Amino acid sequence: MALEIARRTAGAATSRRGFLFAASSGILMASRRRLSRLSVEGYIWQQYAERQGKPLKAVVGEVLSMARQAGFQNVELNQAYFTPDLRAEVVAALKANRLLMPSVYVGGVMHEAKGAEQTIALAVEVGGICRPFGCVAIVHNPSPKPAGAEKTDEELKFQSEALNRMGRTLKAKGFQLRVHHHTPEMASNAREWRYILKTTDPNYVWLCMDLDWVHQGGQDPLALLKEAGSRVAEVHVRNSKDKLWLESFKPGDVDYGEIAKYFDAQHLQPLIVVELAYRKNTVITRPLEEDLRLSRIYAEKVFGVSA
Repeated sequence: MALEIARRTAGAATSRRGFLFAASSGILMASRRRLSRLSVEGYIWQQYAERQGKPLKAVVGEVLSMARQAGFQNVELNQAYFTPDLRAEVVAALKANRLLMPSVYVGGVMHEAKGAEQTIALAVEVGGICRPFGCVAIVHNPSPKPAGAEKTDEELKFQSEALNRMGRTLKAKGFQLRVHHHTPEMASNAREWRYILKTTDPNYVWLCMDLDWVHQGGQDPLALLKEAGSRVAEVHVRNSKDKLWLESFKPGDVDYGEIAKYFDAQHLQPLIVVELAYRKNTVITRPLEEDLRLSRIYAEKVFGVSA
């Protein structure tokens, strides 16, 4: 058993080095600019549109320009930006603002056969649209069951097999699969998250850890990072005070300084994605562009990176 674990670990490390080289090459083809490990997630702009009572289509040009003005060169959008009626405008806005997209988020059902096939097909489609912007990874969150019900053992087994299939399919297309989570995966001592970690193939399935959602789900972000080790290819960062999301990324419940020290000590360099989100009672005192700018500055400082 120990030899098998060592073989799988060595294989994953080799696969990781090969993939990171391919990833760098893909982004270099998209742009000769200096590469950055810092990105910004597009969910906050969906909230921004909702607060103004506008469809996402009405603000796409404005918000992608906002990313550039806040100092980011990388964005991570999701499938809502690539619906047939919106994708042309998004692509044009990405080009106009000279933005790169090293990763894109595509969620969907994975614990049922029909849903899994549809999700995999959508991931391949969206990845193809994003490839010209240096996209080399698909961030995927398997959809939860209604009302947050826990998945059965049989559903978790099917889901892991489907994730392995998705990872192999995406790798053949030049993409890395990174599995994201929210709070349902943290229930029952992170039962679903740990099942995915232990039963998926590290050569095809990597992890995107949303550290605030780990905290919101009652787990220790640093402890789970250590458990996942080098399989963590990306982290989403946001912070809260007493679990209330803050206006910008700054000190709060999660000690990101300790997380940065862990990354340095283990020589890990995941993509760091700032993902703001506001609850109804989040106190908002500044324009969103300023919150994004301040979030970038804090992320650069705490992780020692540059946008």
